[in-house]
Amino acid sequence: MSDARDAEKDAGGLGLGPGDGGISDSTTATSTPPKGATPTPTLAEPAGGNTTPAPTPTGGTTTTTPAPTPAAAPAVPPEEGVRGWICVVGAWICLFCTFGFLAAIGVFQTVYQETTLRDYSSSDIAWIFSVQLALMWAPGPLFGRLIDTFGPAPVLYPGAALCVFALCMTSLSTRYYQIFLSQGLVFGVGSGAVFTAGLVCVGQWFVRRRGLAGGIAASGSSMGGVVFPVMLNRLQADIGLPGALRYSALLIGVLLASSIFMVRARLPPKRWDPKVKWFDFSLFGQKQFGLYSAGTFLTMWGLWGPFDFISSMALQQGFSPDLALGLVSIINATSIPGRVLPPFYADRIGCFNVITGCSLLTGASILALWLPFNYHASHAGVIVFAAVYGFASGAFVSLLMPCAAKAGSIETIGQRFGTFQVVMALSTLTGLPIMGAILGRQNNTDFSGLQLFSGVSCLAGGALLIPATYFLRLQLGTWKA
Repeated sequence: MSDARDAEKDAGGLGLGPGDGGISDSTTATSTPPKGATPTPTLAEPAGGNTTPAPTPTGGTTTTTPAPTPAAAPAVPPEEGVRGWICVVGAWICLFCTFGFLAAIGVFQTVYQETTLRDYSSSDIAWIFSVQLALMWAPGPLFGRLIDTFGPAPVLYPGAALCVFALCMTSLSTRYYQIFLSQGLVFGVGSGAVFTAGLVCVGQWFVRRRGLAGGIAASGSSMGGVVFPVMLNRLQADIGLPGALRYSALLIGVLLASSIFMVRARLPPKRWDPKVKWFDFSLFGQKQFGLYSAGTFLTMWGLWGPFDFISSMALQQGFSPDLALGLVSIINATSIPGRVLPPFYADRIGCFNVITGCSLLTGASILALWLPFNYHASHAGVIVFAAVYGFASGAFVSLLMPCAAKAGSIETIGQRFGTFQVVMALSTLTGLPIMGAILGRQNNTDFSGLQLFSGVSCLAGGALLIPATYFLRLQLGTWKA
C-alpha cells in the first residue's frame, strides 16, 4: 500500500501544459471525511427514491424526505489497459514523425551549408532548427490546456496537417526566408502540437508506470532519428533534397493519419476555465524547482551541439559522406535504450537521481570523447562518443517532464509545466545559434570552442541538479528523489 500511495503522491508526468492531463487523487483514492464530520453512508438506498418509515421509540413513524440524487460523474476508464497501450503506440508514432524528424538536423545543417544556403553562416542556418526546437516547447501551455479541456483532436488534427504542409512547402523553397518560414516556423508549430498531444494523453493513461510508458513513447523520436537521416541522405543523393522532402512528407502524413485513431484522452471533456493561470513565475522561489529549471536550461543549452554539428565536423576530417551523416543515426540508435531503461529505473530509485547522473555523463562524454576528436580524428573514437552521448542525452530528454512534475506539489503541476516549458523554449532557441556563432568566429574549421561550450554547459547544468536533488530529498523525506 505504501508504494501505491507514493505513486499517487508523485504522480506527475508527461503532460505538457497547465493541467498535465493526469488523474487527480480523487479519482484513484477514496477520500477521508474531515475530523468531526458526519461520515457518508455507504449502504445503497432502495430504488425509486422512497424510504421505508422507521419506527420511533413511541411507536409512531417518521417520514424522511429523500435527498436529491447527484448527477453521475462521467466514467473514467481504468488506468493502463489495452486502450492505454494503444495510446502509447500512437504517441510513439507522433514522436517518430516530429521529434524524430527534428533529430535529423545534422543532415540538413550539412546539406544546406553545401548547397542551398552556402552563402549563409553556420549560425544563420542553425536559427532554423533552433526555432523548430523552441516551438516544440513554447506553445505547450496553450496546447496542454486545449487537450485537457477538449481532448487531443483540436490540437492533433491541425498539427498533423501543418507538418505535412510545411515539408511540402520546404521542398519548393529556394531562399533562406522561405526555408525559415516553412521548416522553422510552420513545421515547428505543427510538430509541437503533435508532440504535445501524444505525451499528454500518455500521461493521462499512466500514473504508477508513467516513466516507463513515457520512455517507450519517447523512443519513437530516437527511432525517427535513426530512419530519417539515412532516408534523407540516400534520397537526396538519388533525387535531390526536394524529392527527399516530399517522400518524407508522404511517410509522415500516412503515419500521423494512423496515429489520430490511437491517441485518445482518458479523461472526459470539460468546460474551459478562464481562471486557470498560464504561468506562475513565483514557482522559481521554490529551491528544488528553481535549481532544477536552471540546471536543465544549461544542459539543454549545450545538449544539441553534437546533433547539429558532428556530421559537418566529420566531413572536414575526411570521413565519407555516408559515415559522417550516419553518425546522427548512431546517436539516435543508442538513445533508444537510453529513453527506456533509465526511465524504467527512475520509477524505482527516483527521477532526479537518474537525470542528474545523465546530465553529468552527457557533459563528460562531450569533453572526454568528442573534444579530442577535433585534434586526432578517429573513426572508432567518434563512434564510441556517438554511442555514449546518445544513451546519456536520450535518458536526459525523456526524464525532463517527469522531473518537472515531481519538483513540487501535485496542486501546482499545471502552472509548473507551463512555466518550465518557457525555460526550455528559451534554452533551445538560443543554444544552437550561439554554438554556430562560435564556430563562425573560428572560421568554420575549428570546433573546439563549440565543443567546450556544449560540454561545460551540460556539466554546469548537472552541477545545479545536485542541490536540486538534495532539496527534493529533504521535502520528500527519502533518498528516492
